[in-house]
Amino acid sequence: MTIVKRLLVAGVMLGAFAFATASAQTPSTLETVKKRGQVICGVNVGLGGFSLPDSQGKWSGLDIDMCNAVAAAVLGDATKAKYVPLSAQQRFLALQSGEIDMLVRNSTITLERDAGLGLQYAGINFYDGQGFMVSKKLGVKGLAELNNATICVAQGTTHEFNVASWFRGRNMTFKPVVFESQDVMYEAFFAGRCDAITQDSSALASALATRGRQGDYMILPELISKEPLGPFVRRGDDVWMAVVRWSLFAMLEAEERGITTANVDEQLKSTDALVQRFLGVKPGNGKALQIDEKWAYNIVKQVGNYGESYERNVGMGSPLKLARGLNGLWTKGGLMYPIPLR
Repeated sequence: MTIVKRLLVAGVMLGAFAFATASAQTPSTLETVKKRGQVICGVNVGLGGFSLPDSQGKWSGLDIDMCNAVAAAVLGDATKAKYVPLSAQQRFLALQSGEIDMLVRNSTITLERDAGLGLQYAGINFYDGQGFMVSKKLGVKGLAELNNATICVAQGTTHEFNVASWFRGRNMTFKPVVFESQDVMYEAFFAGRCDAITQDSSALASALATRGRQGDYMILPELISKEPLGPFVRRGDDVWMAVVRWSLFAMLEAEERGITTANVDEQLKSTDALVQRFLGVKPGNGKALQIDEKWAYNIVKQVGNYGESYERNVGMGSPLKLARGLNGLWTKGGLMYPIPLR
């Protein structure tokens, strides 16, 4: 081996050793959260049904419940969660920089976001699609009637690309009016600046419900994209990734087994070995995730199962009144399929 080759090999080995040493010295997010005693989540600045503070500053929503579930799993207390409101432009940078522990902000999972930003999605907590809303006064019944229309759209979202691609593919034209702020976008739309507005269909329903405008506006029936939404974590943080992913699956598993906030204590007496392991009566799952064996019990007791969360936040028990549809359990025609917790 020549001197040059020896130096190259030595350099590679030294670099690998330095990387391994640095990795070993860098605490995982799970360790950081345990030491801090709080989970920090990036959320929407205000989207009814998903993440919205009330007049007292108390947050609620499907995404808030996801964050609270992780806090319950890791810290045994769902209230030990902090919510950082982020715009569409801020959200991924905040996670990349370590400002937040996880991003759960009605964010669409795409290849670029999962593979190109140093991030990784930890599951899907809501299946959605991009829709359009118009004033009933326009008399528009479908997207084909929006040729040459002015359309409000949020900057830094998948919606910009989707709407441009959809219209171009049908030899139709439109004029986009792009907004950095979601609230400003809706103010402009309701003031008549745009003929239509496009966003996830659930977000459009939320805007109507929270503003009480259902009588004047309608969401068109067509969807132009698939928008699977879910939490993101930093790529390479595998231990933390597992905790976030299985916290979501625990909520789904609980719904599938009929375990609720009201009956979870009674379920501790179950003779079903899988239920015993799920609720931590029999050890194993907690050890695998490096958290307490009662982690899933804490989620169900303090936050509820997925069905309970869905119902109170976006379902028929909420102002949005969204049917389960694709977000139903696989046993009821939906796409929600919990991976076995064993």
